[in-house]
Amino acid sequence: MRVDIPEGKDPIGYVWGEMVPGIGVAAAKFSLAVYSDSTLGLREFEAARLRVAQINGCLFCQDWRTERDGVKVEEGFADAVAEWRTTDAFDDRTRLAAEYAERYAQDHHNLDEDFWQRMALHYTQTEIVELSMSIGSWLAFGRLNRVLGLDTQCVLPVTGR
Repeated sequence: MRVDIPEGKDPIGYVWGEMVPGIGVAAAKFSLAVYSDSTLGLREFEAARLRVAQINGCLFCQDWRTERDGVKVEEGFADAVAEWRTTDAFDDRTRLAAEYAERYAQDHHNLDEDFWQRMALHYTQTEIVELSMSIGSWLAFGRLNRVLGLDTQCVLPVTGR
């Protein structure tokens, strides 16, 4: 880890909650809201989330699977996300979610008109905003945890969704 954690302290709770409580607590609430309040389907949600996790290299995020009403994506879904261009496991929305996550994280200046036209065919404007905020959360906070070496210590609380 890149920060010193006092003996007996939970690394995530300490860094996010105690070291910078004015920022960390707000960031944690935003991060949790992405999971608890999302209206996106589980497959497109997980495709975008996992693609960001793969790009960030966040170990915890790559192993995590969001669960909704007792349902998680199938085994092998993460492999399909890594191969989003060619997999036959995805519908158009799921494929676009993975593509958007990758381009948002690596090449956001080149989100061209063709891309936005394809997004508009499959997502409402509200869904595009929600997906954008979600990807931003995963990119920022997953990368923060990876850079500081917290990704091996991370545990997300159950949100009831």
